[in-house]
Amino acid sequence: MEKPVFLGSGLSPERVSLGQGLFYLACGLWPLFDLRSFEQVTGPKPEGWLVKTVGSLVGVIGATLSLAALRRAVGPEMGLLGVGSAGALAMVDLWYAGWRKRIHPLYLLDAVAELALIGAWGLAFGRPGASERTPRAHRTGRPPSAQ
Repeated sequence: MEKPVFLGSGLSPERVSLGQGLFYLACGLWPLFDLRSFEQVTGPKPEGWLVKTVGSLVGVIGATLSLAALRRAVGPEMGLLGVGSAGALAMVDLWYAGWRKRIHPLYLLDAVAELALIGAWGLAFGRPGASERTPRAHRTGRPPSAQ
């Protein structure tokens, strides 16, 4: 029997995927359930619907990364989703909180977190043997639940 993703040692793609997934779920769902407290921390937003739209998308990314980690199906596609979404959010944070100063400076802390996630993905997939790793579904052609 395999250990759960969160047990064991080392920085694996599954652990990075699960960590980013849970972080994105929390951050994405927050404005959906309590926009007022979200704005108290991050500053007022003129378009509540847009905040909720972005939150929904970030939450879906988080759910996808978490599910892939729990199913041990973290391959290059999940790495691309993790790195790509973190990179996109970091660029927005740095541009609008840093350069343009249009959004709350707290978003610069989010940029640091997003850049750390990109680094974690690099370390996880840069480990010896990580490039040969493929999710069980890709090795057998069947989803992990059918094996």
